[in-house]
Amino acid sequence: MKKLFSILVALVLAMSCFAAFAEEEDEENYETGDASLDNILNQDDIGEKELLVVSFGTSYNDSRRLTIGGIESAIAEAIPDYSVRRGFTAQIIIDHVERRDGVHIDNMTEALDRAVANGVKTLVVQPTHLMHGFEYDDVVAELAERAEDFEQVIVAEPLLTSDEDFDRVADIMIDLLKDYDDGQTAIVYMGHGTEHEYNKVYAQMQEVLTSKGADNYYVGTVEAEPSVDDVLEAIKDKGYTKVVLRDMMVVCGDHANNDMAGDEEDSWKSIFTAAGYDVTCVLQGLGEVPEIQQIYVEHAQAAVAQAE
Repeated sequence: MKKLFSILVALVLAMSCFAAFAEEEDEENYETGDASLDNILNQDDIGEKELLVVSFGTSYNDSRRLTIGGIESAIAEAIPDYSVRRGFTAQIIIDHVERRDGVHIDNMTEALDRAVANGVKTLVVQPTHLMHGFEYDDVVAELAERAEDFEQVIVAEPLLTSDEDFDRVADIMIDLLKDYDDGQTAIVYMGHGTEHEYNKVYAQMQEVLTSKGADNYYVGTVEAEPSVDDVLEAIKDKGYTKVVLRDMMVVCGDHANNDMAGDEEDSWKSIFTAAGYDVTCVLQGLGEVPEIQQIYVEHAQAAVAQAE
């Protein structure tokens, strides 16, 4: 009996070691860029006015610098009277980056504690979220619990809020891939998707694109509707021979690199290839696009105006 117990213990230990090794191997199995190039914006000496840019986050270092970092830099340049700081909501990403790169990014609670410790009186929060989804709701809820720590707390809008936002982003999406618009190509944007009621933004964006005459532009999601199967059905029998895939997300992270452009048989690239299309993947987060950054800037400026 003792021998059997010893064998079981040895097996459990071996499996744990293998899992840890597999996780470590997975972390090092792709190149995400140099984390040291990214300004994590957790410096003190904030002053009395802070503009906290809150993001879900990504462990892809280059994309984080170009997308989230790009939005933060654009806001800092446009609103110099406020100290721009960063907060992430995804603790799993924060832990991953710190474990792999030795870089600590503040979670939202830490960022708020830092603001309090630095004597911030006016706090404006600009989420980089695409919509009013669960992540945005969580940000608003946590800020409500901390409202008494500041004289003013104002939350700005996410990317897709007003009809004007949808109109501008649709124009940007069309322009980004116009060079592929040759009459034979279905241009497909892959969004994340959510069970939140605001998943409707994807159908709304599809309607706006179609209303602009972009009939060969399609929107799908990884985790909700429209699904990849819905998009396949929509482009069937339309005469397309090629498909261009691009992510409709702020960052170009795991979903874009793996769920969209990965080589696994269940990636969107593989699924469209198996359906007979010549597939091209464009890997660039929306947050990297200056025109998208400008919309966030304007949302932040509108929030700052409320505080003045």
